[in-house]
Amino acid sequence: MARFVLEQLSDFGDYSGGKELPEILELTNNEHKSSLTNVRLSPDGRHIHVILRKPNVGLVTFDRYERPQLVQNQKKLDLRLSRTVPIVDVLYLDQNNNSSSRGTAVVAVVYETGKAEFWKFQECKPGWHLLQTSELCNSPRARIVSVCACSNLIIWCEERPSSESSPEFSSTKNNLRYCVCRRDFEVEEVAVILGGVKIALHSNPKFTVVSSGKNVHLLPDLRVKPLLSISKFLLSWSPHHDTFRINTTCKNTPLKRLSAKESDFKKVVTDCLGYLSTLEPPEIYDCAPTGCGGLLLLLSTGWLCLLQKDGVLWKVYKLTDNHLLKYGTHTSLCIYRDTLALLVGQHLHLIDLNCGRELENFVLKREALLFPNRSSGFSTAESIPSAFILVEAVFKEACKYYQQRSLSSTQLTVDILKKGGRFQAPICLASILRDYFNKLMGFLEPELKVLASLEEVKVSLVRGSVKEVDAVCESLVETEVARLLSSSELDKEVLLYLNSIFSIFPGQAWRAVQAALQLHYNGEGSLSSRASPDVWKAVLSPKHNHSLKGDYITNCKSKSPSSGPPTALPVFELLCHSVFHFQPSWLPRFLELAQKQSSAALGLNLTSSSWSFSTGRGGETREKGVPLYKRALHVLSSLSLDRDQQQDLEVELLLVSWRPNAILQALRILMAKQEWGRVTQVAQKFCKQSPLLNKEIFTTLLCEVAQHRDLDPYLDLLWTLCPEDLTVTTILNLVLKNLPSSSSSFMSSTTSSSPAPFADCHSSQLTVGLLKPLLRKVLQRESKPSQHYEIFIWSHGMLAMLIWLLVMLIWLLKTETLRAVK
Repeated sequence: MARFVLEQLSDFGDYSGGKELPEILELTNNEHKSSLTNVRLSPDGRHIHVILRKPNVGLVTFDRYERPQLVQNQKKLDLRLSRTVPIVDVLYLDQNNNSSSRGTAVVAVVYETGKAEFWKFQECKPGWHLLQTSELCNSPRARIVSVCACSNLIIWCEERPSSESSPEFSSTKNNLRYCVCRRDFEVEEVAVILGGVKIALHSNPKFTVVSSGKNVHLLPDLRVKPLLSISKFLLSWSPHHDTFRINTTCKNTPLKRLSAKESDFKKVVTDCLGYLSTLEPPEIYDCAPTGCGGLLLLLSTGWLCLLQKDGVLWKVYKLTDNHLLKYGTHTSLCIYRDTLALLVGQHLHLIDLNCGRELENFVLKREALLFPNRSSGFSTAESIPSAFILVEAVFKEACKYYQQRSLSSTQLTVDILKKGGRFQAPICLASILRDYFNKLMGFLEPELKVLASLEEVKVSLVRGSVKEVDAVCESLVETEVARLLSSSELDKEVLLYLNSIFSIFPGQAWRAVQAALQLHYNGEGSLSSRASPDVWKAVLSPKHNHSLKGDYITNCKSKSPSSGPPTALPVFELLCHSVFHFQPSWLPRFLELAQKQSSAALGLNLTSSSWSFSTGRGGETREKGVPLYKRALHVLSSLSLDRDQQQDLEVELLLVSWRPNAILQALRILMAKQEWGRVTQVAQKFCKQSPLLNKEIFTTLLCEVAQHRDLDPYLDLLWTLCPEDLTVTTILNLVLKNLPSSSSSFMSSTTSSSPAPFADCHSSQLTVGLLKPLLRKVLQRESKPSQHYEIFIWSHGMLAMLIWLLVMLIWLLKTETLRAVK
């Protein structure tokens, strides 16, 4: 749902003399605490009239011209009146009459004495021009207390002198010395034509007349606390239908309907006085017309009610801070379509008129002045449940149904249906509808919230600047990625949707991943995550890895448009792509973090020796699915990288996997690149992992030592890695099997001047001296459990001779074999 925003339409600088308006309001507010009740705004918003009551009586007007440049050099007439007689009100007559053309307005300034001045505003002749002055009342002694305009009628409540009152109430202290009068009017080009005075109601108390559509509401005087039962109700009058309706603020249906042909107030209310004396209705603190015949009422109980044009009183909204609502507190009511604005002091409430829910709650910086402000959410104010309105609607329709089929003239009301006990159908129907409505609202509420959020995003994207659109996209992608990674099931459609997000918004998706997984890089080569196990379960789920066993490489690479429908990459592969694109150095750390999360979920130890190990090419045969490091390697193979960068990352991914075969594969890559220092570091680190891996690493490096002399600087370190169960015979066999054995080398050795098997100092052939420390270490270790070798180890010379004899014997055997072949 789109949030409401307060927008300043004008600072009054575009009104003639607008700079004086704040000063005038401040002056009148010091003398009269409800100064804003004396401000009138024309229907088109171009004219502001301020009625001055204290200390000086008069009227000030502020006008906004459509073409101000045309009147800058002309003398304009402002409607600025200074009078000794108080002004009752200013009526705008053109809103209900189409005779006035564009740029003109006609107002009636009504005084307490009954005199009315009719003024006309024209754009072409700048300012206000007096059309005529007329007397509204028949009696020169009458005093007007309230006035309004309804369609083509001017309606007012006047106080009659005591001598002109009814003989029965001749006392000056009686409260029934008022009457309600009306006059037709018609606005002409140069005059206002008035009809004769007609009395609609006489011998009535003081009423405030309020026009709403084609109805006129007669309310007890809001400035005097009701004391009598005759002030406990309000009258609604329809001049065009000649009907009166009696309502009270403590009942939701009219007390009585009668013809307006009866103009005597006493006869109108006599039947209701006994009943009214038993009631204690709440006072009316403020009211405002709805424009369609209804009336908004703010009651002393804090309830905001709507009196509909048919006389039904609906409770719309209740203020929780009712202690702030005191008599004399500035309040203001306004309705626009289905939204109701309630201002109490500096608190502005926006309310949905259909369900009574508060939409926004603003706190203004100054009382009754609107500043740009933005609401932060819904208030916890009490409002009417929608189910209650639904139930009331059922009873209302039931009243109409039974009334049409009733032979009695007694008016059916909702209270009678509820309390009578004879009408069970609406009660049962209301109960059923209430239950189903509550279920439906519980089901629809989250969906409606999502829909409202979507509409809000759409509005922001359409109206926002480039920076605001980027911020909205950022927030939306973050929300969507977090929602998808938190879902328990990721089917193919959801994965396609997630893939599209990463494809369309790569940067936003990467930042959303960091937020969803709560990734933190400490700068020392360690990556951590505070995400919940459920999120990591969605990331590492093996349910979507079927493509990895077949055409995964093809799926990872971009497809041509004609190759078929797009393939949804699993979440882990998507994240690997994103990590590599934005933080390539994080990829090994991310794999390591993912493996920790996976092992924690499965209860496994990455360094456990119980994991399957194979010296062949079959890999880990006992593991279910495809290991994470292989999935990461597949992603790496699908990227367009140079060979060195790819091999470096491949080595890192293999090593952080802590898998025996992966570590050996990394060693082979490093040996192919002849990075011997790194080779020895890896060997020293991972030989401690398990005895089997130690033996495999050592034999691999020993075979490499037998083939060249590049590892000579690291031999002392390598000999310390020799496994405990390796014997001298095994070592010599490995060395002899991996010595360079091409025929050319043997032929050259037979013709060389150097006595074989001794080599010169520049040869790459392995010598006995290089192997001597390793063999001595192994022989010493083998002599401890057995005494058979004691006669051979007492002299280093004997050990060297033994080694020399063994090497000579093997070399001679190979030489004889070669000669026999020739």
